[in-house]
Amino acid sequence: MDKSNLIYTGTWGDQGNGTFRNPILNADYSDPDVIRVDDTFYMVCSDFHFMGMQVLKSKDLVNWNYISQIYSGLDINENYVYMNRYGGGSWAPSIRYHNGTFYVYFCTPDEGLFMSSAKSPEGPWEQLHQLVNIKGWEDPCPFWDDDGNAYLGHSILGAGPIILHKMSPDGKCILDEGVEIYRGPVAEGTKFLKLNGYYYLIIPEGGVAAGWQTVCRSGSIYGPYEAKKVLKEGNGINGPHQGGIVDTLSGEWWFLHFQDRGTIGRVVHLNPVKWVDGWPLIGVDIDDDGIGEPVIVHRKPDTGFEHDKIVAPVTSDDFKSERLGLQWQWNHNPVNSSWSLTKRAGFLSLQPVDENTDVLLTRNVLTQKIMGDRGRIITLLDTGNIADGQQAGLTLIGKSAQWIGIKKIDGMDRVVASIDGGFIIGPCIAENKIWLLADIDINNFCSFKYSFDNKAFISLGRGFGCSNANWKGARVGIFTNGTLAGSADFEFFTYLHDGPGGGSKE
Repeated sequence: MDKSNLIYTGTWGDQGNGTFRNPILNADYSDPDVIRVDDTFYMVCSDFHFMGMQVLKSKDLVNWNYISQIYSGLDINENYVYMNRYGGGSWAPSIRYHNGTFYVYFCTPDEGLFMSSAKSPEGPWEQLHQLVNIKGWEDPCPFWDDDGNAYLGHSILGAGPIILHKMSPDGKCILDEGVEIYRGPVAEGTKFLKLNGYYYLIIPEGGVAAGWQTVCRSGSIYGPYEAKKVLKEGNGINGPHQGGIVDTLSGEWWFLHFQDRGTIGRVVHLNPVKWVDGWPLIGVDIDDDGIGEPVIVHRKPDTGFEHDKIVAPVTSDDFKSERLGLQWQWNHNPVNSSWSLTKRAGFLSLQPVDENTDVLLTRNVLTQKIMGDRGRIITLLDTGNIADGQQAGLTLIGKSAQWIGIKKIDGMDRVVASIDGGFIIGPCIAENKIWLLADIDINNFCSFKYSFDNKAFISLGRGFGCSNANWKGARVGIFTNGTLAGSADFEFFTYLHDGPGGGSKE
């Protein structure tokens, strides 16, 4: 595989010289929330209909990697089984640490408020617990006060307001109907902080594409709150939106938030925080109006930790482990009886669950985030166990699904592709192996190729664009469908991209 155009150029993330360039994560980590426990930072993000929520870890707020997943499915109703909850699932979560336990809370738009907890962020995480079965809540955040009282705040779907409830100290019960504590223009993304006698309510306002960050403060958690805009658009960064504020052991403060970048999804930025007269100013006040603007390049946080090499979320998988890599997320709930890493050693074996041929309606599509602006994916598919009528391959999904792979037609394995609704039939496969390749460029066009020897790659179909959909960026994945028989066996999945940890340094 030609890796020459995928050498990491330092265009985002850790620059390796004591500075970072935003976004620190140029991928779809939407609605990030972050905490520090001792000298380590932990982050969670919304995953919507993809299973399940990942936990990321960092020592310096710039280099992140996966350490666990909180759940593997949402056993709420059949909609999450039969591909009917696109745009549903886990909306903006909060992660907190209290009395030796890690807590994560999130809402689904139609089913209510959920939480899980763990003694270690690496897991195991407890089975999801539903606190409230209700429609229309979003963006919850728990808060344990110094006097032992526990609370939970959340927004109302659409535009707020922010509601505050009393909560049981164990974090598993909401104790009252709640009271409104703040109302503003599209007030959401609830986060609480208590510092120097003030309760701070940290929220985005104004909507995703063109909004800003607001901080409210009060001497009582119930308010009344005074509000101040602390971060606005600037440096070409639209709508700096919701996230989490955190301090370092050295006494610095930092804010992680997302920016909506369309096709790739909601990418993560890191901005410095300066406290002025009891208010956090986020970013840099370039025009001296008392409101911060996002930074593009900045020195790294003073965390007392320096990486020997750049760390980034993993993207490739050789399928030789006892479990899937933590980068993988099933589209909707998986059918666990129909996939295996042990049925054929060294392979991921997918058995079809659906006779339909629409990838967006196909169960057990295994996906991961597109990383960076450009990338190249190659996977090896062994077709020896493919059944007649079965399809399998490599896909890019968003509003629609484009894919390249094989279909067994009248006993013959044929190379096929589906691009923008058109079905392309290529040659027959002489042997039982085919290498499938996708070149990704979110700013231009993507393309598919195949090879019978992993040397000569042949284009199939024209270039195409990919898109975001249902609150999520475009994704890559592997799948099989078309019959209820057979097995698609993937030997490896290699994903190189133009960001930290993803490009060749050879």
